[in-house]
Amino acid sequence: METYEKLLTQLNAKVWDFSELKFCEYRSSGAIIDLLKKEGFSVKSGLAGMDTAFTASFGSGHPIIGILAEYDALSGLSQKANVASPSPREETPNGHGCGHSLLGSGSVGAALMVRDYLKGTKKSGTVVLYGCPAEEGGSGKAYLARDGAFDCLDAAITWHPGGGNAVATGSMMANCQAYFRFKGVSAHAAGAPHLGRSALDAVELMDVGANYLREHIEPTDRIHYAITNTGGISPNVIPNHAEVIYLIRSTDSEKVQKLYDRVCKIAKGAALMTETDVEIRFDKACSNVVSNSVLEEVLYQSMTSVPLPVYTEQELNFAKEIKKTVKEIDLASDLSLTASSAAEKRKMIAKCQELPMMNFVLPHKHLDINIPGSSDVGDCSHVVPTAQFIGACFVPGTPAHSWQAVAQGISGTAVKGMLYAARVLSDTAKRLIDDPTILSKAKEEFLSETGGKPYHCPIPPEIMPNSNAKK
Repeated sequence: METYEKLLTQLNAKVWDFSELKFCEYRSSGAIIDLLKKEGFSVKSGLAGMDTAFTASFGSGHPIIGILAEYDALSGLSQKANVASPSPREETPNGHGCGHSLLGSGSVGAALMVRDYLKGTKKSGTVVLYGCPAEEGGSGKAYLARDGAFDCLDAAITWHPGGGNAVATGSMMANCQAYFRFKGVSAHAAGAPHLGRSALDAVELMDVGANYLREHIEPTDRIHYAITNTGGISPNVIPNHAEVIYLIRSTDSEKVQKLYDRVCKIAKGAALMTETDVEIRFDKACSNVVSNSVLEEVLYQSMTSVPLPVYTEQELNFAKEIKKTVKEIDLASDLSLTASSAAEKRKMIAKCQELPMMNFVLPHKHLDINIPGSSDVGDCSHVVPTAQFIGACFVPGTPAHSWQAVAQGISGTAVKGMLYAARVLSDTAKRLIDDPTILSKAKEEFLSETGGKPYHCPIPPEIMPNSNAKK
């Protein structure tokens, strides 16, 4: 791994600096592709209608192990590196608030090490790195799954940066996203209000209706919205256009569809009340995660056998400065603690309060739980046995999608966490290559969990990626 440390550190720094949004990760994906081509991987790009999606393969025959990489950033999270207070960068409004620069770079490192293992042992097997764009609000993996990109795999593995080290278990939520665009009639708000039909009124009435709906949905359901266009800034003009975007979540795609249908009815009702028209434009969706206890156990074995990072005094001092900005309540929300029971979580929070960086792996137990967040990894998991883990790159309790996460993105602690994750993924892939019975058991569980049903993409076939990326 030492051979690749400098290479991966530089790659992470590049992608962090680019901070490109969904479907527009041209420089980020380009940097990864260039590196892998130089390393002898066979690359296919522009997959499933996405310019920034690709696969990079090495080896031949089965098993075929997929390693998932992400590299998209988030809007509104501009932040200077290694600064322990909110300090936006001048050159971009974006930032890697979910650590995807680390995620992608770590997955590249794993693919390189599995490549070396296949070359050295001359064993049958193929490693495929998947360049997956637009995890944040674009569901890039859903488009890849819809296009059959994962069909060839025997297993898929990935990771995510967080504040601790833990194997992910249980399910994450399915979701869908849509724009509701209202069109009305402009008029002078004082001189002739009776001639106007306010599109903004329709948006606000829709939002009120959706808020009343919350009492009549399952406790695990979620409805989020943002008004993206108010129709102007002049209060004496009745706005003839306005737009709101809704993100709707539930425990599986069928429930999401039913909830989405109810929200659409509310939108149409708001249009009727205001005598406006509404255009509903479906944007994207992703499936719930199908967990796999067999692969989770292999990941845990790798996590406990690969040496954890050792930090320098300087690295820990910066972590302590960040830690001052993290509240106790944030610790409870850390990704690595989502599967812990209440008692375990209290114990771990108390332990983490004393540590600037988590220096242990949380005990693993496969659980049938629902985690209140979403990931398009779910779509891959409906096609092939899939598992993922959380790797400590940030101070425990660092909020996801925060300036603190961006500030730590190229720090020494984050880079060491990323290198650890690369080793864990590669070790897991080697175990799967060496022991075909593991994959047989993983597939048996996968078929049991899915009931043998083929994958059905929650994104309608006529909806293409990029269609709403720039609106």
